[in-house]
Amino acid sequence: MNNLQKIGGVAALFEAAIYISAFVFFGAFWDYPVSADDAQKIIFLTQNQTILSIVNLTMYVAFGLFLAVLVLATHQRMKTKAPVLSQTASVFGIIWVGLVIASGMIATMGLGVVIDLSTKNADQAMILWVVINTIVEGLGGGNEIVGGLWVLLLSVAGLKIIELPKLLNCLGLFIGFVGILTVYPAEILTEIFGLGQILWFSWLGMIMLMNPQSNN
Repeated sequence: MNNLQKIGGVAALFEAAIYISAFVFFGAFWDYPVSADDAQKIIFLTQNQTILSIVNLTMYVAFGLFLAVLVLATHQRMKTKAPVLSQTASVFGIIWVGLVIASGMIATMGLGVVIDLSTKNADQAMILWVVINTIVEGLGGGNEIVGGLWVLLLSVAGLKIIELPKLLNCLGLFIGFVGILTVYPAEILTEIFGLGQILWFSWLGMIMLMNPQSNN
């Protein structure tokens, strides 16, 4: 059990690092020409295809793989004393894994298709780009309901069986609730969820590494 807990702790820290990297990249380096015409947007996407593909694979696919490990580790930690809550949380966790990985694959493959189509019809290419972005946002890029439910239920279980620090579980309740609220398309909610997840994943990862033995 201890090995999986430590691996889960490392996975949680990687999750936090990926969140931080995404915030830094899109906040400081990504300068998408929102007000430019379609031709300029296509040129920008073509010039930045490689870096954007790497970023999408990292913040979606790699994130999803680490998340799968963490979901298994947290389930193992809580399943004895909170079997129903732990199993329910894990269901939403695994669904989140699938949605996040699917988002990354659609974003990466879709970008290539858009760039190829742009050589024939730039207008259709930009319409397709909008559709792809909408799908990615709906699956997991801007909608954090499923992830919020996983964190919320995990935190409820932690409080119920006195597993993990109380403040960490309280933070998880807040983050989970905010994640559910992202059903309303407000960017501030997604940002709060993301920033909260950085703290939550970091804290959870350190706890799992320093105290791999469950209280169960």
